[in-house]
Amino acid sequence: MSPGRSPSPIHTDQLPCGIQLVTEAMADVRSVAVGFWVGTGSRDESDERAGASHFLEHLLFKGTPTRSAEAIAEAVDEVGGDCNAFTTKEYTTFYIRLLAEHLGLGLDILGDIMCDPALRPVDVDAERAVILDEILMHADEPADLAAEQWTAALFPGHPLGRDTLGTALSVGDLSAPDIRRFFDRHYRPANMVVSVAGAFARDDVAAAVEARFAGRSGGAAPRRTAPVDPPNPLAVVRRPTEQAHLVLGTRSVSRFDERRWAVAVLNHVLGGGLSSRLFQKVREQRGLAYSVWSDRAGFEDTGTLSVIVGTAPEHVDEVLRIVTGELELLAEHGITDRELAVAKGNLRAETLLAGEDSGARMSRIGASMLLHREVRTVDQILARIDEVGHDDVRAAAEMVAATPRTLAAVGPFEPDAFDPTALGLAGRAA
Repeated sequence: MSPGRSPSPIHTDQLPCGIQLVTEAMADVRSVAVGFWVGTGSRDESDERAGASHFLEHLLFKGTPTRSAEAIAEAVDEVGGDCNAFTTKEYTTFYIRLLAEHLGLGLDILGDIMCDPALRPVDVDAERAVILDEILMHADEPADLAAEQWTAALFPGHPLGRDTLGTALSVGDLSAPDIRRFFDRHYRPANMVVSVAGAFARDDVAAAVEARFAGRSGGAAPRRTAPVDPPNPLAVVRRPTEQAHLVLGTRSVSRFDERRWAVAVLNHVLGGGLSSRLFQKVREQRGLAYSVWSDRAGFEDTGTLSVIVGTAPEHVDEVLRIVTGELELLAEHGITDRELAVAKGNLRAETLLAGEDSGARMSRIGASMLLHREVRTVDQILARIDEVGHDDVRAAAEMVAATPRTLAAVGPFEPDAFDPTALGLAGRAA
Protein backbone atom coordinates (compact mmCIF):
# COMPACT_ATOMS: atom_id res chain seq x y z
CA MET A 1 0.00 0.00 0.00
CA SER A 2 1.33 3.43 -0.96
CA PRO A 3 2.20 5.83 1.90
CA GLY A 4 -0.71 8.02 2.86
CA ARG A 5 -3.34 5.79 1.22
CA SER A 6 -6.13 4.31 3.29
CA PRO A 7 -6.64 0.54 3.31
CA SER A 8 -9.33 -0.72 0.97
CA PRO A 9 -12.80 -0.88 2.53
CA ILE A 10 -13.56 -3.92 0.38
CA HIS A 11 -12.95 -7.37 1.85
CA THR A 12 -13.56 -10.85 0.48
CA ASP A 13 -13.91 -14.06 2.45
CA GLN A 14 -14.49 -17.68 1.51
CA LEU A 15 -16.82 -18.91 4.25
CA PRO A 16 -16.50 -22.51 5.47
CA CYS A 17 -19.90 -23.33 3.96
CA GLY A 18 -18.57 -22.39 0.50
CA ILE A 19 -20.20 -18.99 0.02
CA GLN A 20 -18.06 -16.11 -1.21
CA LEU A 21 -18.67 -13.08 1.02
CA VAL A 22 -17.66 -9.63 -0.24
CA THR A 23 -18.20 -6.51 1.85
CA GLU A 24 -17.60 -2.79 1.52
CA ALA A 25 -17.72 -0.53 4.57
CA MET A 26 -19.07 2.98 3.97
CA ALA A 27 -18.37 5.78 6.40
CA ASP A 28 -21.10 8.24 7.37
CA VAL A 29 -24.09 6.20 6.14
CA ARG A 30 -26.90 4.73 8.21
CA SER A 31 -28.06 2.15 5.69
CA VAL A 32 -26.90 -1.29 4.64
CA ALA A 33 -27.63 -3.31 1.52
CA VAL A 34 -27.37 -7.07 1.27
CA GLY A 35 -27.45 -9.09 -1.94
CA PHE A 36 -27.53 -12.83 -2.53
CA TRP A 37 -26.15 -13.58 -6.02
CA VAL A 38 -26.79 -16.99 -7.58
CA GLY A 39 -24.57 -17.84 -10.55
CA THR A 40 -27.42 -19.35 -12.55
CA GLY A 41 -29.63 -17.59 -15.05
CA SER A 42 -31.81 -18.33 -18.03
CA ARG A 43 -28.95 -19.61 -20.21
CA ASP A 44 -28.43 -22.44 -17.71
CA GLU A 45 -31.92 -23.87 -18.21
CA SER A 46 -32.93 -26.62 -20.61
CA ASP A 47 -35.53 -25.82 -23.24
CA GLU A 48 -38.08 -27.78 -21.22
CA ARG A 49 -37.28 -25.85 -18.03
CA ALA A 50 -36.94 -22.42 -19.66
CA GLY A 51 -38.05 -19.73 -17.21
CA ALA A 52 -37.20 -21.68 -14.05
CA SER A 53 -34.81 -19.02 -12.72
CA HIS A 54 -37.36 -16.26 -13.21
CA PHE A 55 -40.05 -18.49 -11.67
CA LEU A 56 -37.88 -18.82 -8.55
CA GLU A 57 -37.41 -15.05 -8.46
CA HIS A 58 -41.18 -14.84 -7.91
CA LEU A 59 -41.56 -17.85 -5.65
CA LEU A 60 -38.89 -17.25 -3.04
CA PHE A 61 -40.77 -14.24 -1.69
CA LYS A 62 -43.94 -16.34 -1.36
CA GLY A 63 -42.73 -17.58 2.01
CA THR A 64 -40.95 -20.29 3.96
CA PRO A 65 -42.17 -22.90 6.44
CA THR A 66 -41.83 -20.30 9.21
CA ARG A 67 -42.64 -17.05 7.36
CA SER A 68 -45.63 -16.31 5.16
CA ALA A 69 -45.40 -13.95 2.18
CA GLU A 70 -47.49 -11.45 4.13
CA ALA A 71 -45.20 -11.70 7.16
CA ILE A 72 -42.13 -11.01 4.99
CA ALA A 73 -43.80 -8.00 3.38
CA GLU A 74 -44.94 -6.58 6.71
CA ALA A 75 -41.53 -7.04 8.35
CA VAL A 76 -39.78 -5.20 5.53
CA ASP A 77 -42.40 -2.44 5.35
CA GLU A 78 -42.29 -1.89 9.10
CA VAL A 79 -38.63 -0.89 8.96
CA GLY A 80 -38.91 1.03 5.68
CA GLY A 81 -36.83 -1.47 3.75
CA ASP A 82 -36.68 -2.24 0.04
CA CYS A 83 -36.62 -5.92 -0.89
CA ASN A 84 -36.68 -7.30 -4.43
CA ALA A 85 -35.05 -9.61 -7.00
CA PHE A 86 -34.17 -9.80 -10.69
CA THR A 87 -33.15 -12.45 -13.20
CA THR A 88 -30.61 -12.18 -16.01
CA LYS A 89 -29.24 -14.63 -18.55
CA GLU A 90 -26.33 -15.62 -16.29
CA TYR A 91 -27.37 -14.94 -12.70
CA THR A 92 -30.28 -14.26 -10.35
CA THR A 93 -30.12 -11.72 -7.51
CA PHE A 94 -32.15 -11.21 -4.35
CA TYR A 95 -31.49 -8.10 -2.28
CA ILE A 96 -32.66 -5.94 0.60
CA ARG A 97 -31.71 -2.40 1.61
CA LEU A 98 -32.64 -1.02 5.02
CA LEU A 99 -31.35 0.93 7.98
CA ALA A 100 -28.15 -0.49 9.43
CA GLU A 101 -29.86 -1.07 12.78
CA HIS A 102 -32.12 -3.63 11.06
CA LEU A 103 -29.35 -5.60 9.34
CA GLY A 104 -30.14 -8.68 11.41
CA LEU A 105 -33.69 -8.73 10.11
CA GLY A 106 -32.50 -8.39 6.52
CA LEU A 107 -30.05 -11.27 6.88
CA ASP A 108 -32.71 -13.41 8.54
CA ILE A 109 -35.26 -12.85 5.77
CA LEU A 110 -32.85 -13.33 2.87
CA GLY A 111 -31.16 -16.26 4.53
CA ASP A 112 -34.53 -17.89 5.17
CA ILE A 113 -35.86 -17.58 1.63
CA MET A 114 -32.53 -18.54 0.04
CA CYS A 115 -32.06 -21.60 2.20
CA ASP A 116 -35.56 -22.90 2.92
CA PRO A 117 -38.29 -21.58 0.59
CA ALA A 118 -41.68 -23.24 0.83
CA LEU A 119 -42.23 -23.67 -2.95
CA ARG A 120 -45.79 -24.83 -2.30
CA PRO A 121 -47.78 -26.15 -5.29
CA VAL A 122 -50.53 -23.60 -4.63
CA ASP A 123 -47.97 -20.77 -4.85
CA VAL A 124 -46.45 -22.27 -8.01
CA ASP A 125 -49.86 -22.28 -9.68
CA ALA A 126 -50.63 -18.72 -8.59
CA GLU A 127 -47.30 -17.34 -9.82
CA ARG A 128 -47.56 -19.33 -13.03
CA ALA A 129 -50.63 -17.28 -13.94
CA VAL A 130 -48.77 -14.06 -13.11
CA ILE A 131 -45.77 -15.01 -15.26
CA LEU A 132 -47.95 -16.08 -18.19
CA ASP A 133 -49.57 -12.63 -18.05
CA GLU A 134 -46.08 -11.11 -17.97
CA ILE A 135 -45.14 -13.05 -21.12
CA LEU A 136 -48.29 -11.81 -22.86
CA MET A 137 -47.56 -8.25 -21.76
CA HIS A 138 -44.10 -8.37 -23.34
CA ALA A 139 -45.52 -9.82 -26.55
CA ASP A 140 -47.98 -6.91 -26.72
CA GLU A 141 -45.18 -4.33 -26.45
CA PRO A 142 -43.57 -3.92 -29.89
CA ALA A 143 -40.25 -2.60 -28.55
CA ASP A 144 -39.91 -5.60 -26.22
CA LEU A 145 -40.89 -7.97 -29.01
CA ALA A 146 -38.26 -6.49 -31.34
CA ALA A 147 -35.57 -6.96 -28.68
CA GLU A 148 -36.63 -10.57 -28.05
CA GLN A 149 -36.71 -11.35 -31.77
CA TRP A 150 -33.27 -9.82 -32.25
CA THR A 151 -31.70 -11.84 -29.45
CA ALA A 152 -33.28 -15.06 -30.72
CA ALA A 153 -31.95 -14.38 -34.23
CA LEU A 154 -28.50 -13.40 -32.96
CA PHE A 155 -28.13 -16.64 -30.97
CA PRO A 156 -30.32 -19.15 -32.84
CA GLY A 157 -30.83 -22.44 -31.05
CA HIS A 158 -28.78 -21.30 -28.05
CA PRO A 159 -30.04 -20.53 -24.51
CA LEU A 160 -28.68 -16.97 -24.78
CA GLY A 161 -31.28 -16.40 -27.48
CA ARG A 162 -34.19 -17.17 -25.14
CA ASP A 163 -35.97 -14.59 -23.07
CA THR A 164 -35.43 -14.85 -19.31
CA LEU A 165 -39.19 -15.28 -18.81
CA GLY A 166 -39.24 -18.56 -20.69
CA THR A 167 -42.09 -19.46 -23.03
CA ALA A 168 -45.78 -19.94 -22.40
CA LEU A 169 -45.28 -23.66 -23.05
CA SER A 170 -42.29 -24.14 -20.74
CA VAL A 171 -43.76 -22.05 -17.92
CA GLY A 172 -47.07 -23.83 -18.28
CA ASP A 173 -45.36 -27.20 -17.89
CA LEU A 174 -43.13 -26.37 -14.90
CA SER A 175 -44.36 -28.20 -11.80
CA ALA A 176 -43.54 -27.64 -8.13
CA PRO A 177 -41.24 -30.72 -8.08
CA ASP A 178 -39.45 -29.44 -11.21
CA ILE A 179 -38.78 -26.10 -9.56
CA ARG A 180 -37.70 -27.74 -6.31
CA ARG A 181 -35.14 -29.86 -8.19
CA PHE A 182 -33.84 -26.80 -10.02
CA PHE A 183 -33.52 -24.93 -6.72
CA ASP A 184 -31.76 -27.81 -4.96
CA ARG A 185 -29.23 -28.11 -7.78
CA HIS A 186 -28.34 -24.47 -8.33
CA TYR A 187 -29.07 -22.58 -5.10
CA ARG A 188 -26.12 -23.95 -3.19
CA PRO A 189 -23.22 -22.12 -1.48
CA ALA A 190 -20.51 -22.86 -4.05
CA ASN A 191 -22.67 -21.16 -6.69
CA MET A 192 -23.46 -18.09 -4.58
CA VAL A 193 -21.97 -14.76 -3.57
CA VAL A 194 -23.24 -12.61 -0.71
CA SER A 195 -22.41 -8.90 -0.95
CA VAL A 196 -22.91 -6.30 1.78
CA ALA A 197 -22.29 -2.55 1.62
CA GLY A 198 -22.95 0.20 4.13
CA ALA A 199 -22.67 0.29 7.92
CA PHE A 200 -22.12 -3.15 9.49
CA ALA A 201 -19.73 -5.31 11.49
CA ARG A 202 -18.04 -7.70 9.04
CA ASP A 203 -17.47 -10.51 11.54
CA ASP A 204 -21.13 -10.44 12.56
CA VAL A 205 -22.25 -10.66 8.92
CA ALA A 206 -19.91 -13.58 8.21
CA ALA A 207 -21.13 -15.42 11.30
CA ALA A 208 -24.80 -14.88 10.41
CA VAL A 209 -24.39 -16.12 6.83
CA GLU A 210 -22.33 -19.11 7.88
CA ALA A 211 -24.83 -20.06 10.58
CA ARG A 212 -27.67 -20.09 8.03
CA PHE A 213 -25.84 -22.10 5.33
CA ALA A 214 -23.56 -24.34 7.36
CA GLY A 215 -25.72 -27.39 6.65
CA ARG A 216 -26.22 -26.64 2.97
CA SER A 217 -22.78 -27.02 1.41
CA GLY A 218 -21.74 -28.07 -2.08
CA GLY A 219 -22.89 -26.98 -5.49
CA ALA A 220 -20.94 -25.62 -8.44
CA ALA A 221 -21.15 -23.00 -11.13
CA PRO A 222 -23.07 -24.32 -14.15
CA ARG A 223 -21.13 -25.54 -17.17
CA ARG A 224 -21.81 -23.47 -20.26
CA THR A 225 -21.36 -23.91 -23.99
CA ALA A 226 -20.56 -20.95 -26.20
CA PRO A 227 -22.82 -20.26 -29.21
CA VAL A 228 -21.39 -21.75 -32.41
CA ASP A 229 -24.18 -21.44 -34.98
CA PRO A 230 -24.00 -18.25 -37.06
CA PRO A 231 -26.65 -15.59 -36.43
CA ASN A 232 -29.70 -15.21 -38.61
CA PRO A 233 -29.59 -11.92 -40.52
CA LEU A 234 -33.28 -11.01 -40.32
CA ALA A 235 -36.27 -11.35 -37.99
CA VAL A 236 -39.37 -9.52 -39.22
CA VAL A 237 -42.71 -9.50 -37.39
CA ARG A 238 -45.65 -7.84 -39.05
CA ARG A 239 -47.75 -5.79 -36.65
CA PRO A 240 -50.26 -3.01 -37.48
CA THR A 241 -48.32 -0.47 -35.41
CA GLU A 242 -48.00 3.24 -36.03
CA GLN A 243 -44.27 3.12 -35.35
CA ALA A 244 -41.55 0.77 -36.58
CA HIS A 245 -39.33 -0.79 -33.93
CA LEU A 246 -35.84 -1.79 -35.03
CA VAL A 247 -32.87 -3.49 -33.40
CA LEU A 248 -29.68 -3.78 -35.44
CA GLY A 249 -26.48 -5.21 -34.03
CA THR A 250 -23.80 -7.86 -33.81
CA ARG A 251 -22.15 -10.29 -31.49
CA SER A 252 -19.32 -8.67 -29.59
CA VAL A 253 -16.70 -9.38 -26.93
CA SER A 254 -17.17 -11.26 -23.67
CA ARG A 255 -16.93 -9.67 -20.25
CA PHE A 256 -13.37 -11.05 -19.90
CA ASP A 257 -12.06 -9.65 -23.19
CA GLU A 258 -9.73 -6.68 -22.71
CA ARG A 259 -11.27 -5.09 -25.79
CA ARG A 260 -14.43 -4.49 -23.75
CA TRP A 261 -13.04 -1.16 -22.55
CA ALA A 262 -12.65 0.09 -26.11
CA VAL A 263 -16.12 -1.25 -26.99
CA ALA A 264 -17.52 0.76 -24.08
CA VAL A 265 -16.01 3.94 -25.52
CA LEU A 266 -17.19 3.01 -29.03
CA ASN A 267 -20.71 2.40 -27.73
CA HIS A 268 -20.87 5.85 -26.16
CA VAL A 269 -19.67 7.56 -29.33
CA LEU A 270 -22.10 5.59 -31.49
CA GLY A 271 -25.29 5.94 -29.46
CA GLY A 272 -24.62 5.97 -25.75
CA GLY A 273 -25.43 9.58 -24.92
CA LEU A 274 -27.03 12.84 -26.00
CA SER A 275 -23.86 13.87 -27.88
CA SER A 276 -23.55 10.52 -29.66
CA ARG A 277 -23.45 10.35 -33.42
CA LEU A 278 -26.75 8.55 -33.81
CA PHE A 279 -28.68 10.76 -31.38
CA GLN A 280 -27.37 13.88 -33.05
CA LYS A 281 -27.85 12.74 -36.65
CA VAL A 282 -31.05 10.70 -36.37
CA ARG A 283 -32.97 12.78 -33.85
CA GLU A 284 -31.48 16.23 -33.46
CA GLN A 285 -30.47 17.02 -37.04
CA ARG A 286 -33.04 15.09 -39.08
CA GLY A 287 -35.90 14.48 -36.67
CA LEU A 288 -36.31 10.87 -37.81
CA ALA A 289 -36.89 9.28 -34.41
CA TYR A 290 -37.86 10.16 -30.88
CA SER A 291 -35.83 7.30 -29.44
CA VAL A 292 -32.45 6.04 -30.72
CA TRP A 293 -29.56 4.64 -28.72
CA SER A 294 -26.95 1.88 -28.63
CA ASP A 295 -26.29 -0.71 -25.95
CA ARG A 296 -23.71 -3.36 -25.12
CA ALA A 297 -23.66 -6.51 -23.02
CA GLY A 298 -20.91 -8.93 -22.04
CA PHE A 299 -21.47 -12.58 -21.20
CA GLU A 300 -19.08 -15.33 -20.14
CA ASP A 301 -18.11 -16.29 -23.68
CA THR A 302 -19.59 -13.69 -26.03
CA GLY A 303 -21.29 -10.31 -26.02
CA THR A 304 -23.56 -7.98 -27.98
CA LEU A 305 -23.58 -4.48 -29.41
CA SER A 306 -26.93 -3.17 -30.64
CA VAL A 307 -28.68 -0.06 -31.92
CA ILE A 308 -32.34 0.40 -30.91
CA VAL A 309 -34.63 2.74 -32.83
CA GLY A 310 -38.31 3.62 -32.86
CA THR A 311 -39.29 5.52 -36.00
CA ALA A 312 -42.09 6.07 -38.49
CA PRO A 313 -42.30 3.26 -41.09
CA GLU A 314 -41.56 5.68 -43.93
CA HIS A 315 -38.26 6.64 -42.27
CA VAL A 316 -36.93 3.11 -41.75
CA ASP A 317 -34.73 2.98 -44.86
CA GLU A 318 -33.12 6.34 -44.14
CA VAL A 319 -32.53 5.51 -40.48
CA LEU A 320 -30.89 2.20 -41.35
CA ARG A 321 -28.66 3.92 -43.92
CA ILE A 322 -27.49 6.36 -41.25
CA VAL A 323 -26.80 3.59 -38.72
CA THR A 324 -24.88 1.36 -41.13
CA GLY A 325 -23.09 4.41 -42.51
CA GLU A 326 -21.87 5.42 -39.06
CA LEU A 327 -20.60 1.91 -38.38
CA GLU A 328 -18.57 2.10 -41.58
CA LEU A 329 -17.26 5.60 -40.85
CA LEU A 330 -16.13 4.58 -37.37
CA ALA A 331 -14.27 1.60 -38.82
CA GLU A 332 -12.63 3.65 -41.55
CA HIS A 333 -11.73 6.83 -39.69
CA GLY A 334 -12.07 6.11 -35.97
CA ILE A 335 -13.21 8.81 -33.57
CA THR A 336 -12.11 12.38 -32.92
CA ASP A 337 -10.11 13.65 -29.97
CA ARG A 338 -13.23 15.37 -28.68
CA GLU A 339 -15.35 12.23 -28.95
CA LEU A 340 -12.72 10.25 -27.05
CA ALA A 341 -12.59 12.86 -24.28
CA VAL A 342 -16.39 13.06 -23.98
CA ALA A 343 -16.79 9.27 -23.90
CA LYS A 344 -14.10 8.82 -21.25
CA GLY A 345 -15.54 11.63 -19.16
CA ASN A 346 -18.99 10.08 -19.35
CA LEU A 347 -17.77 6.60 -18.39
CA ARG A 348 -15.76 8.06 -15.51
CA ALA A 349 -18.75 9.96 -14.14
CA GLU A 350 -21.03 6.97 -14.66
CA THR A 351 -18.65 4.80 -12.63
CA LEU A 352 -18.37 7.31 -9.80
CA LEU A 353 -22.06 8.27 -9.65
CA ALA A 354 -23.04 4.61 -9.55
CA GLY A 355 -21.38 4.30 -6.16
CA GLU A 356 -23.26 7.04 -4.36
CA ASP A 357 -25.41 4.75 -2.17
CA SER A 358 -25.11 1.44 -0.38
CA GLY A 359 -27.40 -0.37 -2.81
CA ALA A 360 -25.30 0.58 -5.81
CA ARG A 361 -22.07 -0.41 -4.09
CA MET A 362 -23.55 -3.72 -2.99
CA SER A 363 -24.49 -4.40 -6.62
CA ARG A 364 -21.06 -3.48 -7.95
CA ILE A 365 -19.06 -5.67 -5.61
CA GLY A 366 -21.54 -8.55 -5.77
CA ALA A 367 -21.66 -8.67 -9.56
CA SER A 368 -17.89 -8.26 -9.79
CA MET A 369 -17.20 -11.13 -7.41
CA LEU A 370 -19.74 -13.43 -9.05
CA LEU A 371 -18.83 -12.68 -12.66
CA HIS A 372 -15.08 -11.96 -12.41
CA ARG A 373 -14.10 -13.63 -9.13
CA GLU A 374 -12.45 -10.38 -8.08
CA VAL A 375 -13.44 -6.82 -7.25
CA ARG A 376 -11.43 -4.09 -8.87
CA THR A 377 -11.23 -0.80 -7.05
CA VAL A 378 -12.90 2.21 -8.63
CA ASP A 379 -9.46 3.72 -9.23
CA GLN A 380 -8.39 0.61 -11.13
CA ILE A 381 -11.50 0.80 -13.31
CA LEU A 382 -10.96 4.50 -14.02
CA ALA A 383 -7.33 3.86 -14.90
CA ARG A 384 -8.34 1.17 -17.39
CA ILE A 385 -10.86 3.50 -19.04
CA ASP A 386 -8.22 6.21 -19.26
CA GLU A 387 -5.83 3.83 -21.07
CA VAL A 388 -8.18 3.46 -24.06
CA GLY A 389 -6.78 5.24 -27.09
CA HIS A 390 -7.78 6.07 -30.64
CA ASP A 391 -6.25 2.90 -32.08
CA ASP A 392 -8.12 0.73 -29.56
CA VAL A 393 -11.47 2.25 -30.47
CA ARG A 394 -10.83 2.05 -34.20
CA ALA A 395 -9.83 -1.62 -33.89
CA ALA A 396 -13.07 -2.27 -32.00
CA ALA A 397 -15.04 -0.45 -34.71
CA GLU A 398 -13.32 -2.50 -37.43
CA MET A 399 -14.22 -5.67 -35.56
CA VAL A 400 -17.89 -4.60 -35.33
CA ALA A 401 -18.00 -3.60 -39.01
CA ALA A 402 -16.57 -6.97 -40.06
CA THR A 403 -18.99 -9.01 -37.95
CA PRO A 404 -22.26 -10.28 -39.46
CA ARG A 405 -25.20 -8.14 -38.36
CA THR A 406 -28.71 -9.05 -37.34
CA LEU A 407 -31.76 -6.86 -37.87
CA ALA A 408 -35.07 -7.36 -36.05
CA ALA A 409 -38.04 -5.29 -37.15
CA VAL A 410 -41.56 -5.10 -35.76
CA GLY A 411 -44.11 -3.01 -37.65
CA PRO A 412 -46.35 -2.89 -40.72
CA PHE A 413 -43.84 -4.74 -42.93
CA GLU A 414 -44.07 -7.50 -45.47
CA PRO A 415 -41.76 -10.46 -44.74
CA ASP A 416 -39.54 -9.52 -47.71
CA ALA A 417 -39.41 -5.81 -46.89
CA PHE A 418 -35.68 -5.87 -46.11
CA ASP A 419 -32.75 -6.84 -48.34
CA PRO A 420 -29.92 -8.37 -46.24
CA THR A 421 -27.34 -7.64 -48.98
CA ALA A 422 -28.34 -3.99 -49.37
CA LEU A 423 -28.20 -3.55 -45.60
CA GLY A 424 -24.74 -5.10 -45.39
CA LEU A 425 -25.87 -7.64 -42.81
CA ALA A 426 -23.11 -10.04 -43.82
CA GLY A 427 -20.49 -7.60 -42.51
CA ARG A 428 -17.42 -6.23 -44.28
CA ALA A 429 -15.57 -9.54 -44.05
CA ALA A 430 -17.95 -11.29 -46.44
